[in-house]
Formats: sequence, structure tokens, C-alpha cells
Amino acid sequence: MSQTPILDSKQQTVEIGDIVRVTTLSRQFIKSFPEDERILIESMIGNFFKIIAIDEEGQACIMREWHDERGQLQTHVIALDAEEMEKV
Repeated sequence: MSQTPILDSKQQTVEIGDIVRVTTLSRQFIKSFPEDERILIESMIGNFFKIIAIDEEGQACIMREWHDERGQLQTHVIALDAEEMEKV
């Protein structure tokens, strides 16, 4: 894990437990998901999430949860680059 502080788009330090707003996600990243999941990933933009982990590359990770058409809980954990988040 990186010893370098993790920064958001405004150069604020972020840590596990902080709340961030997702400001953007790359089109390429969104298109990497199955078509039926893309709308869920896109809906993360503008919403608030708690940083749940710091990955091995030193990126802040957040988690999105939802129930699928069968009612089963689904999750996505994604790592954010600095320009993709803003600490609140």
C-alpha cells in the first residue's frame, strides 16, 4: 500500500471512512461493464459514498449496492482516481 496521501479533485486528503461525491467516471470504465449494469455505474456520478478501503495501488475504494431483478443483493467496489471524487 502506498504511503503517499490520497487526494481528491481539490487536493484534499481522503482516508477510509471519509465521504466523497463521485464527480466523474471515465467512459471507457463505464463501457467495461455489461450493458445492463452501466446505468447503475453511471448513476454513481453525483452521489455520495464512504471510502471503504485503500487498494494496493493507493486508490480510494467505494462500494455501490443494489438488488437485481430477482431481489438478490449485488455490489460493485470501484477504485477512484483523484479527479473522480470530491471529499465532503
